[in-house]
Amino acid sequence: MHRYIAGISTKLECPAVIVGGTSDHVHVLAVQSRTITLADWVKELKRASSLWAKKKSSHWNRFQWQAGYGVFSVSQSQKRRVREYIQPQEVHHRRLSFQDELREILKKHGVAFDERYVWD
Repeated sequence: MHRYIAGISTKLECPAVIVGGTSDHVHVLAVQSRTITLADWVKELKRASSLWAKKKSSHWNRFQWQAGYGVFSVSQSQKRRVREYIQPQEVHHRRLSFQDELREILKKHGVAFDERYVWD
């Protein structure tokens, strides 16, 4: 799935630097294009990857992405650091759940959130 998402992103003129994650979430570090909004980019990544997964195997028939998503901008100077963060996600999330990590990130950056609307 990660390789497929990278391909979709590239076709949308948002070249993927790295795509990684675990069974419950995906991280995509990509260069944002001037020709597509973030919302449309995410919408197309979800749409196309869902169709691909469902065609790939009947095991994925019930697959769906959650309604929401998080987007964070990254300066060029932090690109290597973010890439190194995305690469070992399987190992990283053995000690800290995705949900707990997202809570920490949002709190660290002063982003107000309501648990009722973060998870679906």
